[in-house]
Amino acid sequence: MVTEPPDIRSIGIIGAGQMGNGIAHVCALAGLPVIMVDVKPEALTRALATMGRNMDRQVSRTLITADQRDEALARVSTATDLTALSDADLVIEAATENEDVKRAIFKELVPHLKPSAMLASNTSSISITRLGATTDRPEKFIGMHFMNPVPVMKLVEIIRGIATDEPTFQAVKALAHRLGKVSAVAEDFPAFIVNRILVPMINEAVFALYEGVGSVSAIDDAMKLGANHPMGPLELADFIGLDTCLSIMHVLYEGLADSKYRPCPLLVKYVEAGWYGRKTGRGFYDYTQTPPRPTR
Repeated sequence: MVTEPPDIRSIGIIGAGQMGNGIAHVCALAGLPVIMVDVKPEALTRALATMGRNMDRQVSRTLITADQRDEALARVSTATDLTALSDADLVIEAATENEDVKRAIFKELVPHLKPSAMLASNTSSISITRLGATTDRPEKFIGMHFMNPVPVMKLVEIIRGIATDEPTFQAVKALAHRLGKVSAVAEDFPAFIVNRILVPMINEAVFALYEGVGSVSAIDDAMKLGANHPMGPLELADFIGLDTCLSIMHVLYEGLADSKYRPCPLLVKYVEAGWYGRKTGRGFYDYTQTPPRPTR
């Protein structure tokens, strides 16, 4: 017996940061009502302002019309309490890349959901099977890893946990298509596809800096001009967030028990200093200056 995938008519999003507001942006433009929840009211205010600016940019580039922008923004509502998600067909968690934080959110969320509601995590590295097992509906739990910045990047990694059922998988795959994204289906191994390949490359670039193979500028210029990368690996690390890069390396190192995934001590040192990259104003570059100046 083939079960039809459930219809997704409304979306809940947990987390109003860079990823959360980007996911809300594309869902609202695709015609879906969105409720964005964050414990900090100021984060929600910032997210709405960011969404408005990003949609204005799309209007100026004639990617969308002013009417489409206005209609999309009108579809987004905000709340500071998870009870607001009681009627959502799919809730996408886009909180910080920390398993304990995510587990705590799901534990608090689950009692407020309707029985048919599906759950997705935007995690970039953590086991979907393990996260799903903390809920009352592992069969309706899936990984939906968007790329940053969400309105621009075409890819969504879709990751099935061991318990994820076929209707949930098909429903989320259809949603990705509706959002104008291309989906890559990944098995539930640490860091999936993109970050399994990308973040060790960044870590290797940090090792090259640590060992004095080249300066920040030399390493980034070499990869931009020698490998045709649009952004150098250290510049990209600052864009992603050095704390996020480090947490993904920890997931790879602990999950695969292979020494090639050992985080570079210099990456650890930058994170200990609170130098996370663009979001803190300093990482491998100092963003308080224009143009940003290398910090090593």
